[in-house]
Amino acid sequence: MYSRQEASLTRKKFWTSFGMYMKPIASASGEIVNWLNYKTGIKDIFFRMDFDKNHASIAIELSQPDKLIQQYYYEQLIELKNMLGQTTGEEWDWQMHHQNEDGSVVSRIHKTIAGVNIFNENDWPIVISFLKPRIIALDEFWYTAKDVIE
Repeated sequence: MYSRQEASLTRKKFWTSFGMYMKPIASASGEIVNWLNYKTGIKDIFFRMDFDKNHASIAIELSQPDKLIQQYYYEQLIELKNMLGQTTGEEWDWQMHHQNEDGSVVSRIHKTIAGVNIFNENDWPIVISFLKPRIIALDEFWYTAKDVIE
């Protein structure tokens, strides 16, 4: 069992490593991008990456406080579902209503890999190989889709 401080340091070490690994990769627009804190350019729409002791995931998360606006953006993304699938090369999971760790209800489009543990450094290459192509594909998708969604 890890202390809170050890767990925090392990998480920080993984995300720092992942960030350094991704740093030389330019976005679809050719610009330098902070992959860990990706700016979608639309308020309350985020790309989220998560890795804990049970799974790793990547998601487009819609967290607008106004649920009608959240639904509007979700429906816009549904219209682009085929484009997302073509860009990522796979089907993603769609959830209109998902309660996140903060207890807020958000909409999520995500992909998850189970059976990996952030505290097992042997799992890190597996998770990096899972996250890297998907965040790059999301960036490529967003480069085209953002104007349609706005």
